[in-house]
Amino acid sequence: MALRAIPASMDPTVVGSIDFELDRVEREHRVSVRLAIESGSRAWGFPSPDSDYDCRFVYVASLDTYLSPWRTRDVIETPLTGLLDVNGWDLAKALRLLVAGNAVLIEWLMSPIVYRGDTRFRDDLRALADEVADRDRVARHYLHLGAKQWELFDRNRSLKKVFYSLRPAMALRWLRQHPGAAVAPMHLPTLMDECDLPAELVASVAELTELKSRTREMGSGTVPAPIAAFIEAEFDLATDAFPKTADPDLDRARSLTAEFFRAEAQQ
Repeated sequence: MALRAIPASMDPTVVGSIDFELDRVEREHRVSVRLAIESGSRAWGFPSPDSDYDCRFVYVASLDTYLSPWRTRDVIETPLTGLLDVNGWDLAKALRLLVAGNAVLIEWLMSPIVYRGDTRFRDDLRALADEVADRDRVARHYLHLGAKQWELFDRNRSLKKVFYSLRPAMALRWLRQHPGAAVAPMHLPTLMDECDLPAELVASVAELTELKSRTREMGSGTVPAPIAAFIEAEFDLATDAFPKTADPDLDRARSLTAEFFRAEAQQ
């Protein structure tokens, strides 16, 4: 079954350009795009009027490519055009990063905006991510990402950076409150709906999100106190809740991902 989920708020001309680029990628690179989603502020739930369209995709090359002794690049990048940013990863690269604790593929699998994809592929890959993702490593990915953005906000006071800190902080709260899970939603409103949060924080986030939705340049300013307190508290808690430990035994994860890759490469 084919996947497609495009909000009415998205510019149909830009969406058409993305479809064109994906067709061109498949044709010129001789690959199969198995999943193409939006990854960025539109999918995260806090777009601005001038937000880019960040299409990301997972592709599978031909079996001849994988069996050749001559290595090829495992990313496909297209030229930036206006608000359009389209690039993707080979499935092998995506799986290696998943096992290493990188949360990017997990986020792509959880995107609410899908340009194209195969339902079976996404569902099977989600199940695999649930099976092999290391929640401590995923959490530390969010901690590193969020702390870096929070430091950047501290330097230039750009209110846009608040959101890039807030979403990782909210993912960390979600992971702490869902101890059996390693795959958190990428969509900020969904994360908030599935967390126990103080009312003043929810109100502050809603107010700042509404401001971002109608302002091309938010400029610099002071972050609302409930949001600042939440971000700093979650980063502090995450340091202890998700400790950096010795590298885990990855044999099982590598075996499962290798089996998945072999099956997909022969599709």
